[in-house]
Amino acid sequence: MIAKYGSKSVGTGILASAVLVLYGYSLPALSETVVTVNGTAIDSVVVDSYIQSRMNRPAAQASAEERQTLTSELTDIYVLATQDEADEVLSDPTVQAQIELQRMSLLAQAVAQKFYAGLSVSEEEIQAEYEIQIKLSPTLQFKAKHILVETQGEAVSLIEQLIDGADFAELAKEHSTGPSGPNGGDLDWFTANQMVAPFSNAVARLEDGRYTTDPVQTDFGWHVILREDSRPAEPPTLESARDNVTRVVQNKKFQEYLAKIKEGAVE
Repeated sequence: MIAKYGSKSVGTGILASAVLVLYGYSLPALSETVVTVNGTAIDSVVVDSYIQSRMNRPAAQASAEERQTLTSELTDIYVLATQDEADEVLSDPTVQAQIELQRMSLLAQAVAQKFYAGLSVSEEEIQAEYEIQIKLSPTLQFKAKHILVETQGEAVSLIEQLIDGADFAELAKEHSTGPSGPNGGDLDWFTANQMVAPFSNAVARLEDGRYTTDPVQTDFGWHVILREDSRPAEPPTLESARDNVTRVVQNKKFQEYLAKIKEGAVE
């Protein structure tokens, strides 16, 4: 209900590169030096990692111009991180803490990615989780209209007009600030979990054909809601839900793995 790489902040790349520079990260033997800054080699593995993080796609897909631009950007990071003043900055406890947090975050992410990469999910596990999700899914769909306004007073005034016989759709077209306003406030069919809780709870309490006699407040503003109709919700088929269900199974396995390795690790 209601980047291109050039414009993306370089903060993440700076921190990641700083970790590599300041901790003397050991790189694979097959990598090669692209450029040297103040005696510190910028390795091809680091360059590719930086390009991938900035472009959100494999470094191999970067054009020659993109690679040159981002390598130059990375070089600037190394110039800043390897100058004499960097030693003074590195002695700052806050900077040390930020580097340590970034280092641990990168390691944790890599471990998690390795776990997911080696994870297998059986058809029986997918079927079992699908049945769980079906039981938890909403049993009803609602068809509703709403009028969204900024203040409670406006909503109260609209309810008074409805009591006096005004047409809901016309009031929505005239007063609603929501995107459905020009369409008479029509939200079409939806399930409760597709709306914010105050809104869906109010709809669930109504009878078909009735509107709320008290304004409903959400983060979007104040609503007057008309529940037009309801019907049994059709659950998604296993095939249409397969990807989501598989992710749920994978995430549950990861949480089990995390809980197991935490035993005895945390004091």
